[in-house]
Amino acid sequence: MAEHGLHLIELGRFAVTGAAAWFVDVMVFNLLLAGAGHLPAKVISSIAAVTVAYLGSRYYTWPGHRPSTGHPIMVFVAISAAAAAVQLGCLWLSHDVIGWTGVIADNLSANVVGMAAATALRFWGFRNLVFRAPAIKSEPSGLRRSGVVG
Repeated sequence: MAEHGLHLIELGRFAVTGAAAWFVDVMVFNLLLAGAGHLPAKVISSIAAVTVAYLGSRYYTWPGHRPSTGHPIMVFVAISAAAAAVQLGCLWLSHDVIGWTGVIADNLSANVVGMAAATALRFWGFRNLVFRAPAIKSEPSGLRRSGVVG
């Protein structure tokens, strides 16, 4: 039961961090949309959001988890790039292939549909490849949970 509660806390913190990154993503995207075009605006907004996401993940979502590799930022960036590609692909498909253009269509495809798919990828990747839980030390043989030898 306690482990379930820890997962809910972790998921809640991931949601807060993700909401902050999403807010930055949407704001930067919409500020740049008219001048930069839909695809460059999404690339730039994704870079800003990844920065927020890394800082939030490292210091808030998984503060006690040490990065699991020698180059955690590189793994984080790779996962984030893959997730951003999912969002960019949704935007490209709806805008350039299907022809659903306009601010609302671009936001729905990139920041709602694309974000939902990208969020699942990010959570799995960050949790399993970048910020792994600290290893749980096993109890020495002969010790019970009560701490009594026997």
